[in-house]
Amino acid sequence: MTRARRLLAGGFLLLPLAVGCSEDPFDAYCEVVEEERPDLSEAVAAGSPTALIEALPSLEALEDAAPRDLRDEWDLVVGRVRELRDALEDAGVDPAAYDAERRPAGVSDEQDARIDAAARQLVSGATVTALAGIQQQARDVCGTPLTL
Repeated sequence: MTRARRLLAGGFLLLPLAVGCSEDPFDAYCEVVEEERPDLSEAVAAGSPTALIEALPSLEALEDAAPRDLRDEWDLVVGRVRELRDALEDAGVDPAAYDAERRPAGVSDEQDARIDAAARQLVSGATVTALAGIQQQARDVCGTPLTL
């Protein structure tokens, strides 16, 4: 094989690497942060106790777009929001009307315990830490405040 052919063949072998490196996963993620930020800000600003449940579609979009180093944080946060939503739905309780101090009629002890456990997990230290990391990355990498 001539030297020119070897160089050409080597160039074709390196082409996928160059193309693969040219797309920054943070650019795509930051675009989604910009797209979803208004909906998240609106939900949080409303002060509703169900803000995260209402914002779940936006959270899921961010989870799907998250780069590898944020995947664990997003999986934790979105998983815990889903668990609370599911616990409330399974008990037939409207999230906006739920009062932890007064169990709604028809909610069993088991359902109430599941709702309580899901709510505690959502405000746990691990979730708060994950949210802080997500918000810090949005500010540092994307240059965008993301309030959750």
